[in-house]
Amino acid sequence: MSTTTTIPNCLYRAQDVRQGEQQLAAIYDIDLYQLMERAGKAVFELMLKSYPDAKQILVCCGSGNNGGDGYVVARLAQQYGLSVIVWEKECGHQTSDAARARQLWLATTGTTTLLAPQSIDKIDVIVDGLIGTGLSVTVNDEISQRILWINASQCPVIAIDVPSGLCADTGAILGVAVNAAMTVSFIGFKQGLATGQAAQYCGQRYFTDLEVGELFSPLVTASAWHIDATEITTLLPPRSRVAHKGDNGRVVCLGGDHGTFGAIRLCAEACCRTGAGLTAVITQADSALSIVTARPEIMALGWHDDTECLQQKLAWATVAVIGPGLGQSEWSQRLYLAASQNNLPCVVDADGLNLLATMPMVNSLRILTPHPGEAARLLNISIAEIEADRFAAVKLLQQSYGGVVILKGAGTIIYDGEHIFVCTAGNPGMATGGMGDVLSGIIAALIAQGLSLSQAARTGVWIHSKAADLCAQSGERGMLAADLFPFIRQLVNPR
Repeated sequence: MSTTTTIPNCLYRAQDVRQGEQQLAAIYDIDLYQLMERAGKAVFELMLKSYPDAKQILVCCGSGNNGGDGYVVARLAQQYGLSVIVWEKECGHQTSDAARARQLWLATTGTTTLLAPQSIDKIDVIVDGLIGTGLSVTVNDEISQRILWINASQCPVIAIDVPSGLCADTGAILGVAVNAAMTVSFIGFKQGLATGQAAQYCGQRYFTDLEVGELFSPLVTASAWHIDATEITTLLPPRSRVAHKGDNGRVVCLGGDHGTFGAIRLCAEACCRTGAGLTAVITQADSALSIVTARPEIMALGWHDDTECLQQKLAWATVAVIGPGLGQSEWSQRLYLAASQNNLPCVVDADGLNLLATMPMVNSLRILTPHPGEAARLLNISIAEIEADRFAAVKLLQQSYGGVVILKGAGTIIYDGEHIFVCTAGNPGMATGGMGDVLSGIIAALIAQGLSLSQAARTGVWIHSKAADLCAQSGERGMLAADLFPFIRQLVNPR
């Protein structure tokens, strides 16, 4: 059974995978119990490979099909010679396949217990088959107590399909969740494993199609897609040998109020490092000289209230970035309003988003890049509501404001009004000031070089996150936004 850390591009809702399994059974006369056997075998083989010295395992089984997978793991482990404890919950409402797996476990002289094991120090590995992919409400008290016990044991945990307590569709924690060392997803990779709290609770993510992937994929439409790294090469081909700077677009970056001009400088340099032909900044008058001194390749213009001058610069530009370090002062609001009165493609970030929240308007030529706090302000809801269902939130943002929306965070989500893309690259070292400013500059430069809004959004997110992963090889803590520049340049020149 092939279990791999290579995660497929297609992502699915849990219900769609279940319906696909039913279609497989009906169309191809596939015995769903045999898929349960394959799933259990995949988990067992991964356990042996990952923990070859394990002597005693604890298998936690619920009443659903992933509980059935757990009984298969238990049976195979006992046959292999391991000591096995099966800790089950009341099984009065088991699925037929799970009941069959349980009976086969009992038929091999296996035993079960409803009580928590007492000799916790002798357990080497825990297999989590408590809940599975069907969870949509907060876990009940009994399951909650079991999950807390599992986490307190500090044993390595292998989660079957999804860590119990994590929603397979949203990546949100529904009460409390198992903190797994690894998670194995079957047949179709669940979209909730790619965003939200998944990175914290899934551990290393694995996938196996249980040998039915080629039959499954034509039957079920994916709900989302991982960003395809191979697409970057096709979107950023080698430049013409006779290219000049005018061929590579012109970006104007607007922002940098008093005390925050570093943000617009980072944004502008990211434009340059990503390959924009010409980059200009419109900022506070007393900041312009500092920006040019630090990076003379950037043209900087101090702005007071000269609307005609601003419009001339916007007419010159291929694309604009509005928001890095913009602030919310009277100067900020005047600049934002003046810059918004045009049909130029633009990337809106930071205080540009906060000002947009106070003056909502729809614009199909715009990319919004909110983090959850900014998204909450744009939708006038709480951050908790955003994080409860990031997929629903990004769709609502796009429906409310138009264009393309990038909802940042662990497992950044991009929605262009038609397709959802998820980026699982990136790391906690990115949680530092200026990272979002760099992302906005990358995206704007890609638009300037001819990519569509959707292409620029997903390509920019991937380059930004991948650059951070390359940078993190020297350590996550202490990473600065400007540290990404050498890696950005490397990634926009694929070989």
